[in-house]
Amino acid sequence: MKRIGVLTSGGDAPGMNAAIRAVVRKSIYNGLEAYGIYQGYSGLINGNIKQLELGSVGDIIHRGGTMLRSARCDEFKTKEGQQKGIEQLKKFGIDALVVIGGDGSFMGAKALTEQGFPCIGVPATIDNDISGTQFTIGFDTALNTVLDSIDRIRDTATSHERTFIIEVMGRDAGDIALWAGLAGGAETILVPEEKYDMDNIVERLQSGQKRGKKHSIIIVAEGVMSATDFAKELKNSIDIETRVSVLGHIQRGGTPTGFDRVLASRLGARAVELLMDGKGGRTVGIEKDKIIDNDIISVIGQPRTFSADMYDLSQILSI
Repeated sequence: MKRIGVLTSGGDAPGMNAAIRAVVRKSIYNGLEAYGIYQGYSGLINGNIKQLELGSVGDIIHRGGTMLRSARCDEFKTKEGQQKGIEQLKKFGIDALVVIGGDGSFMGAKALTEQGFPCIGVPATIDNDISGTQFTIGFDTALNTVLDSIDRIRDTATSHERTFIIEVMGRDAGDIALWAGLAGGAETILVPEEKYDMDNIVERLQSGQKRGKKHSIIIVAEGVMSATDFAKELKNSIDIETRVSVLGHIQRGGTPTGFDRVLASRLGARAVELLMDGKGGRTVGIEKDKIIDNDIISVIGQPRTFSADMYDLSQILSI
């Protein structure tokens, strides 16, 4: 093996640049050449590929987003598109590929591996919804971004004695809502993994009012419903003044936390080690502070375990 390629695909996540840096510098340290593939699988098909040197990844570890940029590519889901990508990899003499992204990105890595081109998947998504790893790159940064917003909104909620309903990302996974809600002291947290009981929510609000509480924070994961729709539903059950805040894509951007930078560095370096050992069709991850790897087939499409215990704790502490 002489050359390793790296690409980022799907939604961007803070820490992706740190992972790119780790792949490039780990490769060069071991006498290999590193090639960056720009604009994800779309760039792979179109041959948007450049060799990266040590300086190419200098001063990027602290930046959000991805220097390689990202793009969706329906064409790569086809055998023809995948073959075009392989032809480009052969043209540039690239022997193996590190794919940084989420579940959809791993599908492409799996397809390439099945056609004889070894790939390693590095989990990077703010939703923390990838099986085979306790944390994904970008989750911790998104969590802290949301938490900062909750703290700021609570100041206003307290001043004006209102209930604020905050919508966070998480179409199928509620980790951002759960972790931010627990850390931010939210009175109610709605996640896709758990059914909510409006009567219970109203009872909690009324209980707070009886003991003199004038404000509340409700966190809603987008996969449950929009914050606006929930506000309307809540209004039908209790006469309180509410305000809605939708955090949106602010959750994806920003300087990655120290945790995400270290996690990305460890996972990126391990991906290169696996390829040097002749292993493809694997994903890397972290469990109990140890870097692990799994068969990519066992990871794709598998639901990540939701912490019901943490959810129950949030209910207990928000009485």
